[in-house]
Amino acid sequence: MLWILRLILFASIIFLLYRTVRYLIHPKRKLELAHEQKRFFLLDDQENVRKNFLVTYKGVMFEGEKYLGTTEYAFEVVSIFMWPKNSAALKGLSYEDFLVIENEVHELYPGAAISWKSPVKEFMEKQPEL
Repeated sequence: MLWILRLILFASIIFLLYRTVRYLIHPKRKLELAHEQKRFFLLDDQENVRKNFLVTYKGVMFEGEKYLGTTEYAFEVVSIFMWPKNSAALKGLSYEDFLVIENEVHELYPGAAISWKSPVKEFMEKQPEL
């Protein structure tokens, strides 16, 4: 009877360690931590085109929607629409900040055209091209 209790205790400890490690390395947790620390982080499943990606930059969360299309050689992501999750959080962001976000997204999807939804779209259209 005692060895069954020891086995159950050992299995419980192993299970708790497994769950703790899994929690610590989970990408969603990393996104939330970067959002709180106002750092850049991009959470994306590149294998699943239907799944939107999340970007946090300077404490603002953005969501991006990918669209698959054809290029000369393959089917790839050709269009991306991005928008802020909370428009009120955009306070303090500059034109250059949005360019940084676009450049990071272009690293993952080099052939994609990035379009912003309102209110960022109107802000970006007002700015002169550098």
